[in-house]
Amino acid sequence: MHWTKEAIKALDFKFRLNLINSITGIKPANLIGTISESGTTNLAIFSSVVHLGSDPALIGFIVRPTGEIPRHTYQNIIANGLYTINHIHESFIERAHYTSAKFASEESEFDMCKLTEEYLAGWKAPFVKESKLKIAMEFMESIPLKRNNTIMIIGQVAHIFIDDIAVNDKGRIDLAALNDVGLSGLNRYYRLEEIAEHPYARVNELPDF
Repeated sequence: MHWTKEAIKALDFKFRLNLINSITGIKPANLIGTISESGTTNLAIFSSVVHLGSDPALIGFIVRPTGEIPRHTYQNIIANGLYTINHIHESFIERAHYTSAKFASEESEFDMCKLTEEYLAGWKAPFVKESKLKIAMEFMESIPLKRNNTIMIIGQVAHIFIDDIAVNDKGRIDLAALNDVGLSGLNRYYRLEEIAEHPYARVNELPDF
């Protein structure tokens, strides 16, 4: 198959949505937890979480246009500057997926999707108790992306909570041991399995391919 830019634009809306959301391959599946000024918790699934740097430890993610539809995650982060990132595992894929439904602002996805709020290290924003890898985030900045009116949220890692079995003596995380899942498009989930490990790539150490 071959689609040009013009052909892509002319595609059926749902077909184009599925196609473009899938062409980047497997994306991380995370739940972002926030709390409103009135104390209502919010939980939303995101597949756009990305590493931005390790010193300082920065993580970004993309929020879709706010427009007329309130984006509770965005509103809560801007209001109080704190949020959490929680990995999704096979044991609660379905519950995590349905946090994407458009619940009212006074309804908590934790309650509606039967996930458990957890508060650690005095952090105001809620973690997902069912998650074995949780990250407390401090909001740093938001960058509007003019091309499609989305917003990149950049935060700094404040705390990391992770199951002991998943970290080796070099600090590498075994995502398969956590039963982490990846996401393709908007609704197709995949198991993660480590299939290879290679050393840091140096020109003078190239293998004989």
